[in-house]
Amino acid sequence: MPRPAVDVVVPFVGPLASLEQLSRSLNRITLGTGDSVLIVDNSPGREGAPRGQNRPGQRDPGAIPVLHAAERRTPGYARNRGAARGSAEWLVFLDADTEPPEDLLERYFEPLPEERTAVLGGGVRDERVPGDGPPAARYAYIRGAMSQEDTFRFGAWGFPKTANAAFRRTAFEAVGGFREDIRTAEDADLSYRLRAAGWGIERREAATVIHRSRRTLRSFVIQRALYGAGGAWLERQYPGSFPARRRPGLVWWAIRTAGRGLAAAARARDRDRALWAAFEPLEALAWELGRSLPNERPLTASLWWRAARRVGGVRGAPRL
Repeated sequence: MPRPAVDVVVPFVGPLASLEQLSRSLNRITLGTGDSVLIVDNSPGREGAPRGQNRPGQRDPGAIPVLHAAERRTPGYARNRGAARGSAEWLVFLDADTEPPEDLLERYFEPLPEERTAVLGGGVRDERVPGDGPPAARYAYIRGAMSQEDTFRFGAWGFPKTANAAFRRTAFEAVGGFREDIRTAEDADLSYRLRAAGWGIERREAATVIHRSRRTLRSFVIQRALYGAGGAWLERQYPGSFPARRRPGLVWWAIRTAGRGLAAAARARDRDRALWAAFEPLEALAWELGRSLPNERPLTASLWWRAARRVGGVRGAPRL
């Protein structure tokens, strides 16, 4: 039985050089009749109509259409605008910092999903980083930070990351698509609403993309803080989903954990062990700081300062 048609939508923010790189990456995806690929440029200051064409099979570089949609700078807004441009039975959302295989769409539908399945969680694997690579990227690789297991492990509150996930269009449209007024956690929110409407979720680890990790300490901390803001927002919307776990003295916990781990790593002369010892508490601190930030509007320096002042009063390490 042939697989259903798919519209692939990829939100993007960044310079034109990165947009061209993304187009080349998506150009590798093999399309069938009724399939499409669209980049939604959420970057400010770049007006223009969609360009490029889709056709079955391989395409020439630069053929991926680009829709400029920056009226509201959130990933949910960009994804919804992209979804509205197509009409295929299924939608596949990818992050711009992923590398899909040529046969991604075929892998998604082996086997075909159940009739009441609305979401397919594709696999996400952190890019391989050598032992002497950038610390933040190496830590993400050894931790498997972007894997779907990282969020499915929350049990009843588990959800697939939209770094690589497919949605049945009828279900997606019935619940109103993504929230457009939040910076993060829009994938969890949509999954929870679909479940409440009686739809199911299946996993498709064979349909795996490679995720390019953050390379600098600054970008790693910002990413984790934004995730914390999303987690706190989910807890307000869905009580019990992402509560902050309390331990006596988050900062002291982080110092003790890092100190013990770094000492053990030095004795063993193990760089990976040292990275884990340093980044695990840093991740917890960034997450908890992020919980103090609003998820509904852009991040500002003043909000960072207010959040940093509040972290000193936090008395426990959060669940990650």
